[in-house]
Amino acid sequence: MKTSSVLLLLVLLGTCLAYNLENVALRGKATQSQRFSGGGEVLAAAYNAIDGNREATFSAGSCSVSAKMANPWWRVDLLEKYMVTTIIITNRGDCCADKINGAEIHVTKTLHSAYSGYSGNSGYHGHSLPAYRNQRNPVVAVISRIAPGRPHIITLEKPVEGRFVTVFLPGSGKILQLCEVEVYGYRAPTDVNLAVLGKASQSSLYSYLCDPYHAIDGYHATTWAEGSCSCTKSTLSPWWQLDLGKIHKVNTVKITNTKNYPTYLNGAEIRIGNSPAQTGTNNPRCALITSIPAGFTHEFDCKGMDGRYIIIVAPGKTVYLTLCEVEVYGSRLD
Repeated sequence: MKTSSVLLLLVLLGTCLAYNLENVALRGKATQSQRFSGGGEVLAAAYNAIDGNREATFSAGSCSVSAKMANPWWRVDLLEKYMVTTIIITNRGDCCADKINGAEIHVTKTLHSAYSGYSGNSGYHGHSLPAYRNQRNPVVAVISRIAPGRPHIITLEKPVEGRFVTVFLPGSGKILQLCEVEVYGYRAPTDVNLAVLGKASQSSLYSYLCDPYHAIDGYHATTWAEGSCSCTKSTLSPWWQLDLGKIHKVNTVKITNTKNYPTYLNGAEIRIGNSPAQTGTNNPRCALITSIPAGFTHEFDCKGMDGRYIIIVAPGKTVYLTLCEVEVYGSRLD
């Protein structure tokens, strides 16, 4: 296989690995240890590495270049925390491609953990270089080499949570050159219940006390009379649906069962995907509800499933599908 074909395959593979995640570096703010000077410094700004352009010729004005110094660094602040899955770095193509060799990639949660103010052999707030490489600042990747003008795809073994992505080149008399840094990931999960921001519907309505919205009203009352539970008519394969409005990565679903007839939920399924309820039984299944004690809440681990719709269905059963609260926790995908 020709070299050009191999490189194209790698780029396509990187795109697949990032699937439909956006390059969140484009939203960020870039800084660097010290900009190159001595002619053409206007072309060497830190921002150039997140301008969305992989042009690898310095004179085109799309590369960042540091001054020649000890331990130069470049950093993008993503402005909020993300679960970073893939990083793609494009090397300079018209000169000095080997200068990227040995660069370290760090993903950190706070500015204190990033290379702000790094100079010489002293780290941030005076920490030494060896002390800086510790549990708080793990190296997620080391670049051995990148072919001139080519993108290098770094796929992390598992997503790493962070707000700051730093490229750091250890050693004296170094020049750090980057023609594009792309960061792919999704927003870090929070403790916000996503369900309260969605819209609920169900296959039928038993009574005015059983509106589907009651299952996402934020209250955990567990009897029909309290007006905080949803319930359908007794029909075959009844369903309840939550539309989150956009695709999310769902980590957990919590369901609070009624005290009145707790066995009605036995055998129901939680399905998550992008098909609405009418065809939602084709969505992947997060969990089978074997039983939840009367009035209790049970948490189901959905392991980061992607989907816009959360559907709870009792397939093949004729029951009053009753839910007193449904909570959803995870991350929004852009």
